[in-house]
Amino acid sequence: MRLEDKEVIKQTIKDKLLSNFGKRVDNASNDELYRAVALMVRDKIMLDWSTTIDNIQKKQPKTLYYLSAEFLTGKFFETNLTKMLKRDIYREACLELGVDLDELIAEEPEPGIGNGGLGRLAASFLETLSTFKYPAFGCGIRYEYGFFSQRIEDGYQIEYPDNWLRDGSIWIVERPEEEVEVRFGGKILEQWQGGRLKVRHEGYESVIAVPCDIPILGYNSKCINTLRLWKARSPEEMDFAAFNRGEYIKAFDKKIENEAISKVLYPDDTSCEGKKLRLKQYYFLVSATVQSIIKNAKGVYPIGELPDKVAIQINDTHPSLVIPELMRVLMDEEEMSWEDAWDITIRICGYTNHTVMTEALERWSIDLLAQILPRIYMIIIEIDDRHIHQLNRVYPGQRDRIARMAIINYGQVNMANLSIVGSHCVNGVSQLHGEILKRDLFNDFYTLYPNKFKAITNGISHRRWLLQANPKLSSLITEAIGDSWIEYPKDLIKLREYCNDKPFKDTVAGIKEENKERLSTYILMHTGIKVDPKSIFDVQIKRIHEYKRQLLNVLHIIYLYQRLLDNPNEDIYPRTFIFAGKAAPGYFRAKLIIKLINSLAKKINNDSRVRDRIKVVFLENYNVSLAERIIPASDVSEQLSTAGKEASGTGNMKFMLNGALTIGTLDGANIEIMNAVGRDNIFIFGLTAEQVNYFYKTGSYDPRKIYEGNMAVRRAVDALIDGTIGIFRDLYGYLLYPEGSMADCYMILKDFESYRDAHIQIDRQYRDPSLWRTKSIINMANAGVFSSDNTIENYNREIWHLSKMDM
Repeated sequence: MRLEDKEVIKQTIKDKLLSNFGKRVDNASNDELYRAVALMVRDKIMLDWSTTIDNIQKKQPKTLYYLSAEFLTGKFFETNLTKMLKRDIYREACLELGVDLDELIAEEPEPGIGNGGLGRLAASFLETLSTFKYPAFGCGIRYEYGFFSQRIEDGYQIEYPDNWLRDGSIWIVERPEEEVEVRFGGKILEQWQGGRLKVRHEGYESVIAVPCDIPILGYNSKCINTLRLWKARSPEEMDFAAFNRGEYIKAFDKKIENEAISKVLYPDDTSCEGKKLRLKQYYFLVSATVQSIIKNAKGVYPIGELPDKVAIQINDTHPSLVIPELMRVLMDEEEMSWEDAWDITIRICGYTNHTVMTEALERWSIDLLAQILPRIYMIIIEIDDRHIHQLNRVYPGQRDRIARMAIINYGQVNMANLSIVGSHCVNGVSQLHGEILKRDLFNDFYTLYPNKFKAITNGISHRRWLLQANPKLSSLITEAIGDSWIEYPKDLIKLREYCNDKPFKDTVAGIKEENKERLSTYILMHTGIKVDPKSIFDVQIKRIHEYKRQLLNVLHIIYLYQRLLDNPNEDIYPRTFIFAGKAAPGYFRAKLIIKLINSLAKKINNDSRVRDRIKVVFLENYNVSLAERIIPASDVSEQLSTAGKEASGTGNMKFMLNGALTIGTLDGANIEIMNAVGRDNIFIFGLTAEQVNYFYKTGSYDPRKIYEGNMAVRRAVDALIDGTIGIFRDLYGYLLYPEGSMADCYMILKDFESYRDAHIQIDRQYRDPSLWRTKSIINMANAGVFSSDNTIENYNREIWHLSKMDM
């Protein structure tokens, strides 16, 4: 670190404060100080960002467009400092000015452009692409209000607007000169001219898509890729005549309707209007992106060369309308034949599937599609007709199979089937998930297109989740094995040499205890609950959903509580059970599970008979920053999805990277984690995917039989209705009584006993600090293979075929 660098930083901060706010360091607020320092960092980014954009435009390398409904980036300020290798020098410079850099980092609003694992995966991919100097654009929507801000009131989740852009964002650069028009509704007129079908779109409503770009830095890399988020702007500000008539609210109706497209992530779609808005959002994203791609190509290279210049990855089914939209632009605007346009589309598009649950695979009503996107619906009909014609040749008379494979069936458009038919590659996100797609969910398609299907295991940004989130542990690792792991994460395997090194193990344990102390302070400040940092921090943080089985965790906590009430001297190692996560606003049962967790917490935390041996905490408004605080402090990572239901999971990878041990089913990436660390260094329980599938197919699973034959299960389940923690009749009925197909459809009661036994093993092994620390280090050492670095290289080798930029 050069002294003059630090002095330059200090002086520039002073200059930024004076020029932007007319303030000195001693009278500036933390927000003003954050903005001054962030502006300084942004200035240093701009040259490399501009150079990257120029290189892509001039050299036209094959470029990835990664389409996703969400990007869960987390805050940019600290991440950018880390990637620039400037965090320490800026911390020291600020300290010499009497400023705490951590307080400035806290001032940045959490970007509201993502919600869960899907968005975090997309953000990790962009970071790695920049690190590897692969040209790429992340393409999404600039949501003004994000998902929602979660507050817990009387134990219930209450949703409030997440106005993360209230004061703007330093990191967003709007580019109105690149805006495009997106059309909805209207009618389509067709006529033949010169032997070609000409299409004219009339009576449509326009929305302007304005690009809002964010620089995405790689680690120690001059390549800075772009996250392009589209903002909806109404072409008309107001109805002036209505305003002059005194109809002031009505004058802005159309503006409000048009700009609602980019207001909120995942609007509640339980209503017709909600479905309509979501459909508009997804088309808005893909149409704006496709038009931008074509606009950049025209006049630079022939459109027929697009597959050599562009790769589009469809991240889940949300952006799958990119397939008919690309066809529309190529045929209607570039006057290509159907055959040429279809060849280009298939060669460009790839589809990543993220779920095996059929209810989560999007379907759109044909009536809604025809109303909102008439030309797109026409193209989908033609795609389906040609697809069915092929199926009839291959599978003559097999009506059931053809119906399953149809894009349009039962009055709906099956977006997964559209994505498979319109892409050259379909990938699952773990090895198990890939096999399930081929064997079960998409077996018909796999039989027809065996070469389309691949499995590429998800990955995480180890630089975000270890280097940035756990700096003391990162420094210790570097001291032990060198810093090559930062750019070559598989080098973490060198830590295996230290798994029995007592001084190293003790230091790792000391860092873990510091992180637990820090989290304990946060919990006390935000919930009023005092937890013991020396207890086992047992953590389940993720989206609240039935298949994630937070309810299994809760039933086990009830079981432990009942054991302590039965025998106050029961030898149970102190546990702090930590939950966090959001439930979709319209998801009644998930929201009821949140209420149950909080009711249980209130009961146990205030029961003197427990003597603080169990504590239950629900931390509200889960986001990336909160995860960065929780994960480094965790001892146990709960990964409880019913086997065969979680496509991959990435939270499990973040926990193991930070030394937590996983308790989980043989599901998703848990299997690959087990194979990496060994069966003795993970706590596996429950049914296998094959056993679960057998119960589904035979309908032979009977939760009441388990309930009636297992006293521990019965008592825990009865606690839902006997007034012990409140009355939760819906959850009680959900576990025991049929609703549609069968009760307890995620087999919580079937896995309860195995889950309880796994927790007994955790209790025993945690009492042996040396053994636990060895297992913890083995997990850290084997986490490198789950870096997004490895994932991106696999995607590029198997699907994208990008070349690194020379810069």
